[in-house]
Amino acid sequence: MVYAQKGKEVDALLSSAVAKQQQEAQYCLQNVVGSVMYLARQGLAIRGHDTKDGNLIQLLKFKSKGDECLSRWLSQYRDYTSPKVQNEILQLLGNTIVREIAASIQSLPVLQYSLIIDGTKDISGTEQESICLRFVDHDLVPQEVFVGLYQVPGTTGAEIAKAALDVLQRLNIRLSSLRGQTYDGAANMSGKYSGVQAELKKMQPLALFVHCGAHCLNLITEAACQASPVVRDALQWVHELGTLSKQSGKFKSLFSATASSAEGSSISLRPLCPTRWTIRGKAITAVLSQYESVLESLEHMVSSNVKANGLFERFEKGNTVLGLRLALLVVDDMECLNRSIQKRTETISGMKEAIGCVRSSLAEKRNDVKFHDIFDQATQMVDALGLEEIKMPHQRRPPKRYSGDASQHCPKTTEEHYRAEFYHMLDTVDMQFQERFTQSDLNVLEKLEAILLSGDVDETVDQYPELSTHSLKVQLNMFHAKYACKSSDEVVTFLREMTTEVRGLFDQVETLVRLLLVNPVSSAEAERSFSALRRLKTWLRSTMTQVRLNNAAVCHVHQTKLDNLDIDQICQQFVSVSDRRRQVFGTFK
Repeated sequence: MVYAQKGKEVDALLSSAVAKQQQEAQYCLQNVVGSVMYLARQGLAIRGHDTKDGNLIQLLKFKSKGDECLSRWLSQYRDYTSPKVQNEILQLLGNTIVREIAASIQSLPVLQYSLIIDGTKDISGTEQESICLRFVDHDLVPQEVFVGLYQVPGTTGAEIAKAALDVLQRLNIRLSSLRGQTYDGAANMSGKYSGVQAELKKMQPLALFVHCGAHCLNLITEAACQASPVVRDALQWVHELGTLSKQSGKFKSLFSATASSAEGSSISLRPLCPTRWTIRGKAITAVLSQYESVLESLEHMVSSNVKANGLFERFEKGNTVLGLRLALLVVDDMECLNRSIQKRTETISGMKEAIGCVRSSLAEKRNDVKFHDIFDQATQMVDALGLEEIKMPHQRRPPKRYSGDASQHCPKTTEEHYRAEFYHMLDTVDMQFQERFTQSDLNVLEKLEAILLSGDVDETVDQYPELSTHSLKVQLNMFHAKYACKSSDEVVTFLREMTTEVRGLFDQVETLVRLLLVNPVSSAEAERSFSALRRLKTWLRSTMTQVRLNNAAVCHVHQTKLDNLDIDQICQQFVSVSDRRRQVFGTFK
C-alpha cells in the first residue's frame, strides 16, 4: 500500500517535470518562430554563409540575454534553428497566408476572379513569373493579391498558362469561374493565337483579356515623344545628363555644391528609365528648375570630360529648353493618369472616364494661344540665361519625283515650325489612345455596363452561367424604378448602403456589378512583387532555392496578414509533423 502511494507520487513528479520541460520548449519555439516571422516580414536574410553568424541566430542570441530558459534551450536543441527547420517554418507561414487568400475567394457569394501575370529575371538570371488574383469582396471592393513567384521551364504562352493552371488547381479555385486576365503586350502573354490569354481562352472563353493600361500609357507616351524631334532630342540630353551624374562622382559633387549655393537645396539628376515613360516629369523639372546650375557644372567639366563637353554644347541651345517645356505639357498629364490606373481598386469604367478627362485636357492645349505662351516662356528663359536662340532645323528639299516643280513649303517663323511639331505630338497621343484602348473584350464590358445602366438585357448576358436573363431583367426594372444611376460606381454605392434584406432582392444586379469590377485595369500588382523580389534575392542571396524564395516573398508582400497569424497555431503545425517533436513540445493550447 505504501509502495503504491509512493509510485503515484513518482508518476506525478515525472509528469510535472515533463510538463514543465514542454512548457519551456514551447516558449522557446515561439521565440524561434516569431524571429523567423520578423526577418521574413522585413525581407532580411535569415542565415549567412556561416549559420552561426546568420541573422536568426544572432537575433535569438540577443533575445536570450537575461533569459536563462531560452539560452539553455538553444544550446541543447540546435537542430530547431537549422536551415532545414527555417525552410519548414517559412513554408508553414507562406502556405497559411496563401490558404487564407484562397479561402476568402472561395467564400464569395459568387465565385468570380481574374488573373494578373507578369515575368522578370531575378539576380541569378532565372525567369520568375509573378501570379496575382483579383476578386471583389463582400463589400464590393476590388482586391488584388499576390500568391507567389513561380519558375517556369520556358516562356512560351503554353508553358506560362500551364503554370497558372497548376497554381489554380493547388488553390482549389475553379477555372470555370475565371472572368478576366490582364498582362503586358508581350507576344507570349497577349498573343492572339499562342499567347497566355489565347491558351486560357481556349479552356475558358469568358476570361476576357485586357491589355495592361499602364503599359499602354507607356507606349502612348513613347510614341508622342518620338513624334516631335525637338522633344525627342531634349529628353535624350536629359537622360545623358542623368547618366553622367550617376557615373561621375566629380560632376555629382560639383553640381550639388553649385545648385545648393544657387537655389538653397539641390534636386538630384537621374537618367530616364528606358521602359517607364510616365515617370519622367520629375527628371525634366529637375533640369529646368536648375538649368543655370547644370550649365555651370558642365562648363567646369568641359576640359576634363568629353561627354560633359558635348552635353554643354547641347544645353546651351535654346531648342533644348523648348523641347523640355513641350514635353512637360504631355508627360505631366500622362503621369497623373498612370498613377490613377495603377490603384488596386481601379475599374475599367473608371479608367475609361479618366482617359476621357486626359484627352479633353490635351485637346484644350491644342491651340495657338497655349503654344504661344509656352514658346514665349522658353524664349524668355533663353534670353535670361544667355543661351543660343531657338532656331529651325535645316530644311531639306524633297526630291522632285515626289514634289515635281512645286515649291517647297517653309514655315515663315520658328514659332510656326515648332507649333506644327507640337500639334503633331498631341494628335499622335489622341490617335494612340483610340488604337490602344479599342479592344474587343473591352467592348464586351461596355455592353455589360450599358445593360446595367439601361436595363435593356440582350444576348450578351446569356454567355454567363451565373446570370439569369429573366431574373436580371426583373431586378434591373425594380432597381431603376427606385434608384437613378448614371454610372456603375453609383450602382455600387447604392448596393453598399442597402440593408441585407433589400440587397438580397438584387442578387443578379450585384452579380453583374461584380462582373464589371473583377476585371483588372493594369498588371501593377505583379510589378510591385518585382520590387519585393529585388529586395529578397540579391547578390548575397543568389543561391536561394525557389521554394524558399516563394515563401519569403509571400510573407514579405503580405505583411499585414503575417502580423495577424496565430504563432501558437503555426507552432502546433510544426510540432504535429513527428512523434519526437510531440514529445519535446507537447500540445499548444
